Amino acid sequence: MAEARPDLVADRDAIRHLLAQYTYAGDRGQLDKLAACFTADGVLEFPGASVAGPEAIARALTQGAGPRAPSPGFVRHHITNPLIETDGSVAQARSYFTVHTAIGPDHSGSYLDRLVRTPEGWRFAHRRVLVDWQSPQSRFRPMVTRP
Repeated sequence: MAEARPDLVADRDAIRHLLAQYTYAGDRGQLDKLAACFTADGVLEFPGASVAGPEAIARALTQGAGPRAPSPGFVRHHITNPLIETDGSVAQARSYFTVHTAIGPDHSGSYLDRLVRTPEGWRFAHRRVLVDWQSPQSRFRPMVTRP
């Protein structure tokens, strides 16, 4: 088995850290911190919306993209199996997620990410959220994007 280059290992670790920063900030309602995970023109595409730039991302997540419970209450995103491919200052990542709320498993799907290295570290240039499954009791609006 070929030995991993130290810079490749460091890049993948930094990208995994960014994935966690996004998740922790979102679960805690720190939408400015979540939005700071994106480049100045970074795009967040999720069911019902596609927005560009940190301010627009924070605003879209605050206002929502459709009806839902006033507050989902307890929320925890769990990311698994991040598959990260880097090529210099750009990277692609794919990972699964499951969201738990007070009802238990609420919804799950995949993140498809395009990332770039910036002076501040790795940032999302584009994050696409695909929802594969959603509980009928979900605390969120309907958003399944794939059968």
